[in-house]
Amino acid sequence: MQNKNLLLSKLPKVDRILSDDRIQDFDIARNLKIDIIRKILDSYRKDILDGNIEEFTYDDVIDKIIKLLNVKSKNHLKRVINATGTILHTNLGRAVLSKDAIDAVVEVASRYNNLEYDLEKGERGSRYSHVEEIICKITGAEAAMVVNNNAAAVMLVLSTLAKGKEVIVSRSQLVEIGGSFRVPAVMEQSGAKLVEVGTTNKTHLYDYENAINENTALILKVHQSNFKILGFTKEISLEELVELGKKYNLPVVEDIGSGVLIDFSKYGLPYEPTVQESIKRGADVVTFSGDKLLGGPQAGIIVGKKHLIDRMKKNQLTRALRIDKMTLAALEATFKLYLDEERAIKEIPALRMMTMNIELIQKRAKKLYSQLKKIISDRAELNIEKDVSQFGGGAMPLETITTYVITIKPKFKKIEDVELELRRQEVPIIVRIYKENIIIDVRTLFDDDFHIIVDSLNKIL
Repeated sequence: MQNKNLLLSKLPKVDRILSDDRIQDFDIARNLKIDIIRKILDSYRKDILDGNIEEFTYDDVIDKIIKLLNVKSKNHLKRVINATGTILHTNLGRAVLSKDAIDAVVEVASRYNNLEYDLEKGERGSRYSHVEEIICKITGAEAAMVVNNNAAAVMLVLSTLAKGKEVIVSRSQLVEIGGSFRVPAVMEQSGAKLVEVGTTNKTHLYDYENAINENTALILKVHQSNFKILGFTKEISLEELVELGKKYNLPVVEDIGSGVLIDFSKYGLPYEPTVQESIKRGADVVTFSGDKLLGGPQAGIIVGKKHLIDRMKKNQLTRALRIDKMTLAALEATFKLYLDEERAIKEIPALRMMTMNIELIQKRAKKLYSQLKKIISDRAELNIEKDVSQFGGGAMPLETITTYVITIKPKFKKIEDVELELRRQEVPIIVRIYKENIIIDVRTLFDDDFHIIVDSLNKIL
């Protein structure tokens, strides 16, 4: 016990630590420094009393405090390197914004702006006016508005057009959209009553028609963007539903999910229905996401007939679901890029990654391989291999794209330990592990990621 008391007496006072130049160098709030110092001192006291520490120095204490200060002084939300090959990785923030979108965000966020001010009339305006015209121009819709995500968009549409009434939807379209959020639950929150028709694999037009009654508000079609039903199946086309809607004077709403504005089949990718096609085929309202295949910020975009969109703008839910100035700025800049499809493919990172030439990917893989081989070939086995990338973000779930990857097999360290250390870097590097190899897919890497990956692996291995 005497030794424990001696060790406890050696613990430095908080004021002494605060006055240490190494601690003063950290530009963070004094109360946060004090909390961290006390936390480290308390951990020392506990270890001393538990008999886990037999000796320590003042510098040992300072080093531990500095390590924790380094962690706490940095933002929790930070940049990471996506080496997984999943382009729209939900856990890693989905779509990366274009330079135009980033510049637009900085411009409006760093100064006052005309968010809800009409510069022509000199009076209060609508925040939707900044994006409605460009969205309508690209999609061909009569009107448009934006909320904070696509689930919110669906909820607002149903709350406005079907609260207390029935909405007909096929059982094959009652999807879970991620994080255990489900279309039926979203519908329930909107106040609409779900009427399921058909079966999991087959729904006929007469299933919809037989369900229509005086309490039916609309027909909902949900695009199966994050799963596929294969085999003995039947699904009713949008055109057929539109004709049925006209027959009974019911609006047809399509939740298209990922928000495709370009025909990807032109670039050798799987076909996905576009928003423009849904509008042309007669959908009264279409909802879609901004941060998936569209390649913009998180948003739920609603387009369609003006008289219906105008009703949604007046719904009290709209204020709770509205987007802020930064999202509006990024969304407007992203849609402007779509005025020139070639430019959109080149400048929107998600589109560029999806359509990247395989020869270019191979060239980039060789470049990274060469850099790694010079530095770590004595500590790891390195290879270039063909593999596949994924779209991610709940889009095109069965589809993959050919890519090239670097495989790394450490010679002297456990692969799990290396993967953990990669995640703990100043700029965390997120990789895949397959067959005792670390996999780095160059499709989802930016050029300035290369040297960080090389330096990090050199340090870790």
